[in-house]
Amino acid sequence: MAVKLRQDYRYALVAPTSMGVRLTPANGQGVHCSREFTLQATSAESNVASVSSYLGLPVKVLTTFVKGSPIARFIKDDLASRHIDVEAREVAQGGPWGYRHQFNIADTGYGSRGPRVHNDRAGEVGRTLNVKDFDLDRLFGREGVQIVHLSGLIGALSPETGVFCLELAKAARKHGTRVSFDLNHRASFWKGREAELHDIFAQIAGISDVLVGNEEDFQLCLGLQGPEAGGKDLATKIDSFKAMINTAKKAFPNAAVFATTLRQVVSTNCHLWGAIMSEGDNWHIVEPREIVVLDRIGGGDAFVGGMLYGLLRGWEPRKWVQFGWATGALVTTLLTDYAQPADEDQIWSIWEGNARVRR
Repeated sequence: MAVKLRQDYRYALVAPTSMGVRLTPANGQGVHCSREFTLQATSAESNVASVSSYLGLPVKVLTTFVKGSPIARFIKDDLASRHIDVEAREVAQGGPWGYRHQFNIADTGYGSRGPRVHNDRAGEVGRTLNVKDFDLDRLFGREGVQIVHLSGLIGALSPETGVFCLELAKAARKHGTRVSFDLNHRASFWKGREAELHDIFAQIAGISDVLVGNEEDFQLCLGLQGPEAGGKDLATKIDSFKAMINTAKKAFPNAAVFATTLRQVVSTNCHLWGAIMSEGDNWHIVEPREIVVLDRIGGGDAFVGGMLYGLLRGWEPRKWVQFGWATGALVTTLLTDYAQPADEDQIWSIWEGNARVRR
């Protein structure tokens, strides 16, 4: 096994996150021409955690809520319905121009019309996440965690959240918890903060066991030299990602697992979907194959969630990337940003290409 997990634990997976809500127009319509919207609680990190929580593993998110907010109550109830424990600080709103939870306004697209996403993150309460608000010795020491999953979205959200993620990673390592880090570069978050964030991301990557990201993520977040990202066919992308990972292994020798997804958009509702994972000296590749897409948002998060679930279950490494690929394919058939697998068999049926009715 490439990543040895601690056996004394209360939580299989813990993830810091900034929770928000997503507004989605009905019937695949665009935002600007819709009158009916569905509201759901969402965040990239809780999307990852949901795979394990729905399949029965104990999971927790660390976050902040706006005190007394009906949106916060909506999010709390949603996380409870997903079997996710929550540890959070309550922050006073501070008036109508104070703190709030982010809004993600996104349609699904349809056919030849691609989806459009508008993020409204002004006053986001998750920017106040602070290491002082959590007892890390209790969490990682006395309670115990197998894996802490960190996202570059949280690491870059504010100076406080960057330090928070780094301290979480250090505390995890101190207590024998493994660290998963999805680099998740966002140019708008990094503008004017490149030197600061590069230093924090490099420190987190240096103590991570699992690193996830595409070539652009590794180059922009960690400063690694590599092939030009974008504009390639999928076969070329596989070769370029392998070259990038061989460079990353030298820079970050602590990491035992590197992974990325591969996606080619034929139309909004038809994608070629693949994945690559390096585990030790072994490569595990899922050649891209066609999937039907209802809503693409959350596919990458579900891939990470499925891969980590396989690792947590102690499966052989080739099954980690297979289960991750199939979990990502599952979430694109759902209108939620997160996967809600009925059981492991449902995921393996997707991997096997078996869409027959089950009675």
